[in-house]
This record gives sequence, structure tokens and C-alpha cells, in this order.
Amino acid sequence: MVNKNSPLPLYYQLEEHLNHLIQSEELKPGDALPSERELAESFKISRMTVRQAITNLVNKNVLYREKGRGTFVSHRKIEQSLQGLTSFSEDMKSRGLEPGNKLLHFEISPASEDIRELLSLEEEELVYTMKRIRLANGEPMALETSYIPVRLLPGLNQEILEKSLYHYIERELNLHISHATQSVEAALVTEADTKHLKVKSGEPVLFIQRDSFLEDGTPFELVRSVYRADKYKFKINLDRM
Repeated sequence: MVNKNSPLPLYYQLEEHLNHLIQSEELKPGDALPSERELAESFKISRMTVRQAITNLVNKNVLYREKGRGTFVSHRKIEQSLQGLTSFSEDMKSRGLEPGNKLLHFEISPASEDIRELLSLEEEELVYTMKRIRLANGEPMALETSYIPVRLLPGLNQEILEKSLYHYIERELNLHISHATQSVEAALVTEADTKHLKVKSGEPVLFIQRDSFLEDGTPFELVRSVYRADKYKFKINLDRM
């Protein structure tokens, strides 16, 4: 609650109070906040003070505003470190979330020129091309398109892809995954991807390309992913050189 005798600014106290309600899940993602007028009357403070507290939380992505509708609790973003190579399934499980996949497309075909170059393939060499929606607790997080040389994983099938690909590579094929290079770019979602990611047209997304390698330096996977920017963020620790 707000204490007018406290040395802490009133907007800060309200901000902390709202934060507490969100952290304790008394206010859940997607819930609407009372109006500025209702909050001002409830806490007996000015609407300007309420507006400042709400604006601070909007700037921190704790809340979001929709014109003509009001202010709502944001969905929490999943934070992934850019240090260390893990699969999507491993990453979700480490956060206590249930990973899932929805396979949209799976085929074997000759690789295009750019895919051949990135995977160091011979001309006419075959690749698996697969497109999957990656889920966390049943909610879409990313749309992922992967390219894998058939000669490296000759037995790959749809049943394996419904589980963890990396688990299959390391535990079943006894291949050691070594490292990857990854790039991240800001983009806007395409109209074709909106229905799969359950976002509105024109919303921001993160476009990520990852090239993964086995221990002997052989490239075994090229992944191009579109992540929901409202659900995902990346973190990296930087050491001074």
C-alpha cells in the first residue's frame, strides 16, 4: 500500500505495490489494470502520480498499453543466455517449462546454393528441410526452419523431431556437438507467420540464424528462426578486454 509519511516517492510505492501483485500472480499476464482514476481514488493520490508509476512499468515491459482499451500485465519473457549451446527443449526444461513442437513441413531435397555453402555440401547433396513451431507450455515461442545433411543423420524422421534432436544426435548416434555461431536481428513478422506465432501483423520479432558444428568441425545444422519479441530476450555477459 501507499504510505504518505514514507520518504519514498508515492509513484515509486505504487510501482512497487503493482509489481508485488504481479510477482505474486494476484495480477496475471493479460489482466487489465484498474483505470488511472480508479487507482488514484483507491490510493488517495493524484492521477499524475498514478500515471508516472504506470509509465515506469510500461517502460520496463512489466505492463503494456492498448489504445482505447487500457493497461494490461505483460507476459513474462523467457531469457536465454548467448553463452553456451543448448537445444530449445533443454532450454525450456531448465526453466521448468514443458517444451513442445508442431511439425509443419518435413522433406528431403537437394540443397540450395546458399545452404550448400553454409553446410559445406557437395552439389546435389540432399538435406532434410523441416519447419516447426517451438512451444513452451503449449504456447508458440518461435517458428524454426532447419536444414540438416542427410548423410550425417540418415535415419532422421518425424517421430525423432517431435522430441529433442540434440538428444538423438548425442545419445543415439554418439556424435559430439561442439559449438555454433549465431546472429540476431530485429525484424517485423511476415503476414504468413502471424497465424503460427499468434501475433498481430507488423509486430516486432527476432530473426536468428545459427550454424552448429560437430567436434571435428563438420557443420551439421543450419537453423533460421523467428522468435516472438514479446516472449523472448537474449542476455550476454561481457568481459572487458
